Amino acid sequence: MNPPSVLQTPGFAHYSLAWSPFYNTRLALASSANFGLVGNGRLHIVSLVPGPGGLTTLKLDKFFESQDGLYDLAWSEVHENHVLTASGDGSIRLWDVMLDDLAIATWQEHTKEVFSVDWSNIQKDTFVSSSWDGTVKVWKPDRPRSILTLQAHQSCVYQALFSPHQPDLISTCSTDGTLKIFDLRSPTYATGPGTNSFTNPLSAAVLTIPASASEVLTLDWNKYRPMVLASGSVDRMVKVWDCRLVKLGDSQVGGACESSLPGHEYAVRKLQWSPHHADLLATASYDMTCRIWNTTPMGPQPPLRYIHDAHTEFVVGCAWSLYEEGLLATCSWDSRLNVFRP
Repeated sequence: MNPPSVLQTPGFAHYSLAWSPFYNTRLALASSANFGLVGNGRLHIVSLVPGPGGLTTLKLDKFFESQDGLYDLAWSEVHENHVLTASGDGSIRLWDVMLDDLAIATWQEHTKEVFSVDWSNIQKDTFVSSSWDGTVKVWKPDRPRSILTLQAHQSCVYQALFSPHQPDLISTCSTDGTLKIFDLRSPTYATGPGTNSFTNPLSAAVLTIPASASEVLTLDWNKYRPMVLASGSVDRMVKVWDCRLVKLGDSQVGGACESSLPGHEYAVRKLQWSPHHADLLATASYDMTCRIWNTTPMGPQPPLRYIHDAHTEFVVGCAWSLYEEGLLATCSWDSRLNVFRP
């Protein structure tokens, strides 16, 4: 097996990466100085180029400076050169990678760090953000303000993702140990014991999954099986949830845990289902590894397929190439972007 292609960004620890949905050789990378604790951030635009001996090398095309650390990013689904970033100062910015210098749009509504952004691949003029302020906001890039705010959790929302199958469904995960699914067609407020819609309103989820006794840091929708999600949490567990029995329109608690995948030695920071295989899942962890899993319960193959251990710090991002089957990228607090085939 060939060693990974590597790009280093000295002084800037990575937080997230994403492959372009338009170009099979283009990546974007979000990073922060001083591990995101204080200081500025950078958005890096990276290309895969042929190297000596037929090996792929990584080339830094350009970078953009931000005044605060960058925690996440997402490519536009409608404009090949546009990238969103989520920032520690509560802002969301839209960049055109063909221009230099400043962002082309900025939104400032979140009151704490924005920790995730996701562009809908069905309603391609819509994106979603989540924040440490407990809210999830839905946006359109041509509008100056958000078009909808969900009071999703009482605490930090680490990630919010549009369903790749149903344009009105958003899933979230939080410090409170739950996964939630929200239906944007019915953004009502939760009622019942423990809720107060006057002083502390909470949006009603169509499904709440008590996924972990610890913080749930990451989630992803399966690309082939609607209403199947994966979660990763501080308790080192990766879990697959089958939510196909949920009746949309009701507010339910539950979700069947289809499989649990132990193995990581520290918190699972990010995970992503393969865009080419329904049962292939990549996970990134604070144990400095990225692992590849076969998620078929009781399948003929062992669940753990591969361990990538080339990083020397927390692995915080992993992403499958949308075009090149089996090509995976990882990023880490060691300021290294790795691209490899497990």
